[in-house]
Amino acid sequence: MNYQLPTLPISTDLETKKVLRKLAAAHRALAELNGVSESIPNEQIILNTLALQEAKDSSAIENIITTHDELFSSDELTKSFTSIAAKEVYNYATSLKYGFSLVRKTGLLTSNNIIQIHGVLEESESGFRKVPGTSLKNDQTGEVIYTPPQRNDEIVALMSNLEKFINDNETSDLDPLVKLAIIHHQFESIHPFYDGNGRTGRIINILYLVKEKLLSLPILYLSRYINQNKADYYRLLQTTRDSGEWEEWILFVLDAIEKTSVQTTFIIRGIKELMMQHKHTIRENLPKIYSQDLINNLFKHPYTKIEFLVEDLGVARQTASRYLDQLIQLKLLHLHKIGKENFYMNIALYQFLHDAPQIHHLKNL
Repeated sequence: MNYQLPTLPISTDLETKKVLRKLAAAHRALAELNGVSESIPNEQIILNTLALQEAKDSSAIENIITTHDELFSSDELTKSFTSIAAKEVYNYATSLKYGFSLVRKTGLLTSNNIIQIHGVLEESESGFRKVPGTSLKNDQTGEVIYTPPQRNDEIVALMSNLEKFINDNETSDLDPLVKLAIIHHQFESIHPFYDGNGRTGRIINILYLVKEKLLSLPILYLSRYINQNKADYYRLLQTTRDSGEWEEWILFVLDAIEKTSVQTTFIIRGIKELMMQHKHTIRENLPKIYSQDLINNLFKHPYTKIEFLVEDLGVARQTASRYLDQLIQLKLLHLHKIGKENFYMNIALYQFLHDAPQIHHLKNL
């Protein structure tokens, strides 16, 4: 409970034989994911669908539960959300994409960036904690498990040290994936915000991989792995604080990177295959309306709308409506009415995103 946060870098030798073996597998899987993601013709397809998937899983760790239906039939442009949980998930996806634009522009991930990302996530400008009294408790028993730093000057100093560790590669020659495990543990232990630390920490993970050029797009969603191994995740966070032993925690993070890289590669390949099938079906049956922009639209939005087609294809509402009706007749789309709104569901994509984790799990049994 009285964990003394280390100043980074940590002096212990963290790259043990077990860690080095696991590192090789994690890097291989991550490189394959990066390669397949770069083969998708429009990055918004991957960013939109996978950012929402990550947001859904990351929010579920914090018991913010929503469904694919609620998510895909919410409209971020008009800020009409089907539930409060869906709005929270959209905020997460928006803050992830906002953070990605910052890292892509500057090549850095600073404390100020982290405050800005958190501000988008929480719709708040509260910044780092200023008032003492924060502690982490066991949900069931109410027992205090860990008390993070309380004073604002201490939080600021620790975040400044973490910022240097993230951005200045001269401070440490550790492999970037080992560094990611340290960064995540340190951030969650500093717990710099009143709320949203878990979700912000998981966004930092993804952005760090982009910053280190291990991923071109922020698409490695570790949150599903954490969800599936939630007890181990929280246990290892605390065990590392209690014992000062890092190996088991680092191995857990490397396993998360490897397994989710393989799973996300499977999902992207599946999306790519579905795009090709839609392409052939539309080109053969509706050659007059076929275009790559139309295909991109149907895969950027698992639930599309007349407005989205008008914007992406530069056509009139009446034309967009006619296109969508023809795609319904081909059984590629399904009309889904929510209130007065018409949403057009990409049946195959929706089903694939819903089933992909289970299919992938069965293939690997």
